[in-house]
Amino acid sequence: MNEYRVKGLSCANCTQTMEQQIRKLEYGDTARLSYNSAKLSLDPQVSLDKVKKILKSDGAYLEELSSSAHNRQELAHGHDSSHKHTHDGHNAHGHDHEHSHSHGAASLMRNLLIVSTVLYGLSFLLDGRIPEIALIAVYLTAIVLSGYKTFIRGLKNLFSFVFTIDTLMTIALIGAVAIGEWKEATLVAILFGLNEMLEDTGMAKVRNSMEKLLQVAPKTATVLDGASEIVVPIESLQAGQLVKVKPGEKIPSDGIVAEGAGSVNEAAITGESLPLHKTSGDQVFGGSVNNEGLLIVQIEKPYKDSSLAKILHLVQEAQDTKTPTELFINRFSKYYTPLIMAMAALVIVIPPLFLGGEWQHWLYQGLAVLIVGCPCALILSSPIAIVAGIARNARNGILVKGGVHLEQLGRINTLAFDKTGTLTQGKPKVQETIVYNEPLFYRVAAAIESSSSHPLAKAIMQEIELKGVVYTQPEEVTAIAGQGVAANVDGVRYWVGNEQIISPTALNDEVLKQAEALKAEGLTIVLAADQEQVLGLFGIADQIREESSAVIDAIKRSGIHQTVILSGDHQITVERVASEVGVTRAYGRMLPEDKAAKIKELSKEGKVAMIGDGINDAPALASADLGIAMGKGSDSAIETADIVLMQDHLGRLPEAISIAKLVNRIIRFNIIVALGLKLIALLLTIPGLLTLWIAILSDMGATVFVTLVSLTVLSNRTARKSRLQTD
Repeated sequence: MNEYRVKGLSCANCTQTMEQQIRKLEYGDTARLSYNSAKLSLDPQVSLDKVKKILKSDGAYLEELSSSAHNRQELAHGHDSSHKHTHDGHNAHGHDHEHSHSHGAASLMRNLLIVSTVLYGLSFLLDGRIPEIALIAVYLTAIVLSGYKTFIRGLKNLFSFVFTIDTLMTIALIGAVAIGEWKEATLVAILFGLNEMLEDTGMAKVRNSMEKLLQVAPKTATVLDGASEIVVPIESLQAGQLVKVKPGEKIPSDGIVAEGAGSVNEAAITGESLPLHKTSGDQVFGGSVNNEGLLIVQIEKPYKDSSLAKILHLVQEAQDTKTPTELFINRFSKYYTPLIMAMAALVIVIPPLFLGGEWQHWLYQGLAVLIVGCPCALILSSPIAIVAGIARNARNGILVKGGVHLEQLGRINTLAFDKTGTLTQGKPKVQETIVYNEPLFYRVAAAIESSSSHPLAKAIMQEIELKGVVYTQPEEVTAIAGQGVAANVDGVRYWVGNEQIISPTALNDEVLKQAEALKAEGLTIVLAADQEQVLGLFGIADQIREESSAVIDAIKRSGIHQTVILSGDHQITVERVASEVGVTRAYGRMLPEDKAAKIKELSKEGKVAMIGDGINDAPALASADLGIAMGKGSDSAIETADIVLMQDHLGRLPEAISIAKLVNRIIRFNIIVALGLKLIALLLTIPGLLTLWIAILSDMGATVFVTLVSLTVLSNRTARKSRLQTD
């Protein structure tokens, strides 16, 4: 697929109509034209001339052609599509020219509207004081200045039998002029021009908010090659290279600090504005800013595979996805406009033919009904709010992979948590140790746990390293999900894990009694045993995160009253954590498949979201209506979940829920306003009271209104409220 940037899209409904026309072309069935991002995805075999002709009918045009791979890379780098590399000699002016062109077009439209409005006001003063032909000339000038683009597009569409808002407005204007309603025709043209300008401004604000997210990536990197330094484009970086990052510069890609120390701002990745101190051996993310100190970073991934590049690409894709609400509205609008046109025809014909009505009066009423037939306000009721919500969350380090997931987040009533690393710190420590066979216990536990990355294994290794235990490498290692690990050490088979993995012949009453005593204290038990005896056991505790209790409280206040913990730990341990943080239900001893089954069971009671680490909880994340991962930039989290919290805590989750609920409320409100105003306008036709200016206000006024309401999602008020609740 090739991608084009499209300029001059006039409205969401017109964009949808053009997409349908392009899809009728040969090889065009996979084409996608997005009003939200102003981009067209097209099969390379589609005739560009035919596509340009369709776009031209609406005053739109293609700005640039690029392959999808190059386009994604360019987006990830934050380049404007017209911005060229320095070697072509035009980079200094490309973006500025495009910006000034767009700004100039907007300024021209604004000035024309001002002149038209002045002329319209002047017509009231001149009415009766100048010849009628001169007054008509004033009206005609105002109509042409404010509506000439609409009129040209509308005539082209009319001759092509394409019925967009421009077509309907053109018919209404011609009809109004034909019956001598110059004053109302002028007002309709001015209001429609004002509506287009405000609609473009509102959508531009949302697009600009998204573009700011796409500009966080650096464009070049300073590579160390022996004693020399080479500045290279970011796309040429390779894993293993060393790059120099000075204070104030952006880190070019994911890597490890090889030398130096400094304060790094990771807001581009996590949304956290507070800088983190980084030193040798620490991980850093591409796009984060080195505030102070010189850093030498060893690149782990090419930029295209970095966390930031993936985030930017997914955010870019997310704004183009359509939610169930949007799809329903689009289907509805296909039938709505033809229905209104048929109604307009009936309004014009039936009263004069069968009820003795006056032709000119009911022709006027029918023209007004035509204007009511525009579904722009209805179609815009959802996408601006959705894109604004995605951008707002992305700014906070919360990656929502599509509007459908944002809508879903606002509808969930049950939130299920994995315990370790989400509600707790994920850094457990050994609190107590009971040893039955000291020569073997530590050596076997060290040998088996040394190769594991599980948090409990790390806690055991931290304890054993303090004792200076010498151990050998295990053989025939077998991991058993939710239970532990089995392996051969010095030719003997041993098991390390919970009671489920230990042979019943090795468990005696004394061991079980002491294990239960530790569990009663809320400790997680890890035993080491051979086939015949338990060598010893560790009692491990994970510290609860400081913010967990406040987060759960804020989540409940947001309307999610059922919270659940699903954990592989002992039931008593899980219940202790649930009690301390305020979670309503707790389930322990759960294998990955048990978690998935429990999620399906909970789904019978309502919409369920699951929060996990994106790896061990993959089955549960997939089974839930919504999968949320705590990512901190990890590939698995980004790929697995529907929503990724790029922080290593839940602090921003209540805010994300609040934004999602706000978006859903705004969409419902916008739909009610859009349909409600149209219904009122249509009802006015019964007594014959519908006028052209009332008709245009019912749609154009609604369009402007829903746009402005949707833009409130970008404000900081909701975010501040949520943060105060969790502080």
